[in-house]
Amino acid sequence: EPIGTAPLVEIARGRSDACIVVSDITRPVPNAVIVPPILEALTGAGLPPERVTILIGTGLHRPASPEEIRELLGDEVTETGCAVINHVAINDDEQAHLGETGRGAPALVDRRYVEADLRILTGLVEPHLMAGYSGGRKAICPGVAGRDTIMALHAPALLEPAEARAGNLIANPVHEEALAVADLAGGADFIVNVTLDERRALTGVF
Repeated sequence: EPIGTAPLVEIARGRSDACIVVSDITRPVPNAVIVPPILEALTGAGLPPERVTILIGTGLHRPASPEEIRELLGDEVTETGCAVINHVAINDDEQAHLGETGRGAPALVDRRYVEADLRILTGLVEPHLMAGYSGGRKAICPGVAGRDTIMALHAPALLEPAEARAGNLIANPVHEEALAVADLAGGADFIVNVTLDERRALTGVF
């Protein structure tokens, strides 16, 4: 029962390929729990695993090792035949140049995401020190954004205002800038975000 959209299996019908963005090891997202049902829906819509790319949203973090990828996704996902690729923000050739935000920041986003026929984001919603809350647009920016875009998102002009704080999305420049980059990238066709309790147990899927 997705919010404000058709079920994924309906959205995926007739698409030629798909890109699923997942968080890297710095975020406690239960990828091994939420990705298999996504793949099942895609297969049911006629998109087999070999036409699906799982893009690890590293931001400016280091790439995940093969062992970490298996830990992130679990054996069920890593053995399906999906391509699993680390986003590398410092590799300019891998980024699509999408123009600039209203504040003049360059919008550089991994072209494997931008050019995919079906784009799916996953992530965790929790209070975020600067952006108000994590989840949604943050899977794109900074998750699969280019280096210059990520640096602009962390510029003093965005971080210094009082609105750039945990739990606030109103007039929050960090939130607004991440959203602007996500919009320039075309947004997402479907998003699966989760909430967790203090023991990292799943409390909600949205």
